[in-house]
Amino acid sequence: MKNTPIPAEVVDKIVAESGIKEVGKASIREVKRLINQIEIESGKEFIRMEMGIPGLPACKVGVEAQIQALKNGVAALYPDIEGIPDLKKEAARFVKNFIDLDVNPENCIPTVGSMMGGMAGFMTFVRCRKGRDTTLFIDPGFPVQKQQHRVLGLKYETFDVYNFRGQKLRAKLESYLQKGNIHTIIYSNPNNPSWICFTEEELQIIGELANQYDVFVFEDLAYFGMDFRNDISKPGVAPFQPSVGKYTENYALLISGSKAFSYAGERIAIMVLSNKMFKREFPDLMPYFRMTQLGRAIIYGTVYAISSGVAHSAQYAMAAILKACNDGTYNYLDDVREYGEKAAIMKKLFTDNGFYIVYDKDGEKDLADGFYFTVAYPGMTSDELLHEFLYYGISAISLTTCGSERGEGLRACVSLTPRRQFPLLEERLKMFKANH
Repeated sequence: MKNTPIPAEVVDKIVAESGIKEVGKASIREVKRLINQIEIESGKEFIRMEMGIPGLPACKVGVEAQIQALKNGVAALYPDIEGIPDLKKEAARFVKNFIDLDVNPENCIPTVGSMMGGMAGFMTFVRCRKGRDTTLFIDPGFPVQKQQHRVLGLKYETFDVYNFRGQKLRAKLESYLQKGNIHTIIYSNPNNPSWICFTEEELQIIGELANQYDVFVFEDLAYFGMDFRNDISKPGVAPFQPSVGKYTENYALLISGSKAFSYAGERIAIMVLSNKMFKREFPDLMPYFRMTQLGRAIIYGTVYAISSGVAHSAQYAMAAILKACNDGTYNYLDDVREYGEKAAIMKKLFTDNGFYIVYDKDGEKDLADGFYFTVAYPGMTSDELLHEFLYYGISAISLTTCGSERGEGLRACVSLTPRRQFPLLEERLKMFKANH
């Protein structure tokens, strides 16, 4: 081992003590804990790119509304499981203003972050029709959603979309849907971890196949509007957030407060069902939920059982944020554009030092700069690169944990890397290049 910013003996000792056999297969939280220990032991600051944590102050509109709600005494009261009326109304307005979809306020269900929204959806969708017992992940994807499936004992299938963009996506999806066991297709858009954004052609393909095979589509919009190639920030004015909802009524959306509004700490999101999905009747739901309407089963069956609703004051915060966006008094993209600007600088630091971008195109377009990007180094697997980065004081997560089938590369998150660290990152990447 050549000279590195973090002594090799320190890294090797802590990795051995952690019990992690392969760093590249460790979960995000395990990697975070490992990095914390190495920082303490070595006294050296890491470039932290492993966690997708917002790195900006919370939306002031939300903070002020939440404080006022607490002063008004809502902490002493159970919230309605369906959500407070103002939040449901503003969520429906937001979907119309920024996605150009018409949904009823009753279809907009607050959840404890998109994590809970996803879990509630999976637990309910799988029970709608006997024999439809499997979720299909269009990967790379958020690894914790697969962990939810494992914890719940649910089945899933997955494929890496990298080689199936455009019209190739149709045949690939049909190869799974023809089996008749898929109840839901899930993906994030923009995508965690690759930051790919589906084209309108691809969304149309997904929507048409959802209609043909009568499967649900779960669209995770955790990074709402953050494809910075388009300005999705003006209420009621195109361009809108692209959505499969333009092509099928078999959709459910997850709209998170965490990233676009930097409100991660209060764990608030909205699950939105299409008007058709909310009202659909499924007799197979009866044994589990004592009701057959899908929307009511999710609210009064699953959400009730998981959390009995969402923190009261956080709902007031989210309602105020969405209202400000809808009224045009708050432009949420003004704050989060910082992520795209940082990504452009950081990607160049990597590519200038021999790295390459793993997921680099949306159709014919170069990938947007945003919350995440993916990097690899010639001749190194993702597991090897992640382990090697520990010696250089750089952290990320392996793409293999996200369902990538490419065999190389890491997901890097820009949010917790302050601009003051850019010279340090450049110095360490130059040293990495010199040693390899």
